[in-house]
Amino acid sequence: MAKYKIDEVDHQILDMLIENTRIPFTDIAKKLLISAGTVHVRVKKMEDAGIIQGSSLTLDYKKLGYSFIAYVGLYLNNTSQTKFVLERINNIPYVTVAHITTGKFNIFCKIRAKNTSHAKDVIFMLDDIEGVYRTESMISLEESINDKKRLMHTIFNDL
Repeated sequence: MAKYKIDEVDHQILDMLIENTRIPFTDIAKKLLISAGTVHVRVKKMEDAGIIQGSSLTLDYKKLGYSFIAYVGLYLNNTSQTKFVLERINNIPYVTVAHITTGKFNIFCKIRAKNTSHAKDVIFMLDDIEGVYRTESMISLEESINDKKRLMHTIFNDL
């Protein structure tokens, strides 16, 4: 498959979709002074090229009662246990992100909890997974940057 070349119109479409994945193509078309059909075709091409993969919904976890965020590094007895441990982590719904990493930890997780007591329970769940010999936790005081657009603009400018 040939590499898809993103132009300024694609960039503007992506910019609007990142801001609001539910924006109607007709609204994008009006803002860009192009047809809704053109928007549809361009989005479809970017989906086919794998540039756009699905869409997402952003929840306000604070309003849902899950304002506590912690990061937990897991040390494994053996790296061959990584897949097994990840399968167990996947069964803990409060772990929202897990990365296999190099360096200090074998796996690095982001957890969301109701409060410190709930976070302690989640951390203990991680610590109790067979193959995990130790965890190290960091509490997030505030999520200061969560910007999906900045990197996209930099990538576009580098093209």
